[in-house]
Amino acid sequence: MKITPVQKQTRAGQRTRFKAFVVVGDGDGHVGLGVKCAKEVATAIRGAIILAKLSVVPVRRGYWGNKIGKPHTVPCKVTGKCGSVTVRMVPAPRGSGIVAARVPKKVLQFAGIEDVFTSSRGSTKTLGNFVKATFDCLMKTYGFLTPDFWRETMFIRTPFQEYTDFLAKPTKGLLIEAPAEKLEA
Repeated sequence: MKITPVQKQTRAGQRTRFKAFVVVGDGDGHVGLGVKCAKEVATAIRGAIILAKLSVVPVRRGYWGNKIGKPHTVPCKVTGKCGSVTVRMVPAPRGSGIVAARVPKKVLQFAGIEDVFTSSRGSTKTLGNFVKATFDCLMKTYGFLTPDFWRETMFIRTPFQEYTDFLAKPTKGLLIEAPAEKLEA
């Protein structure tokens, strides 16, 4: 996504390092984000790619309107936040395209979402927080349970239900009498 120089003030002066933001995705429902800081640009990029591959998450896609064809948008309204940046995604009809700023548009393309409306708030100039808020939004798409994910539950009978006939029968209780000698002592 971007490489930014970051500086730390030391006694000897400023120490410059490079921060790399990398997004990986297959365009079919998986996306990952990696952020790495290093002294050299190449090292930062390489580390960010590794971290992005390790943080790949599934992205749930859904429909807008009728369920014809493949899922093309987000399943419902989702909101992600990082720092002061808040990103909101709203499902869009087929053919709308990705209505978003430059940063979330790239992330959504990697995730395989074709149609979505987005709205963002806060300091979106901070690219790091903007990317992280978008990634947080995509992570939350699997954060809720819908009826199509409900598993058919097989209820087993409890021991009381299973042996209710046996327990309902009147049975003779065995009375054990203790010897009289032991009772007197």
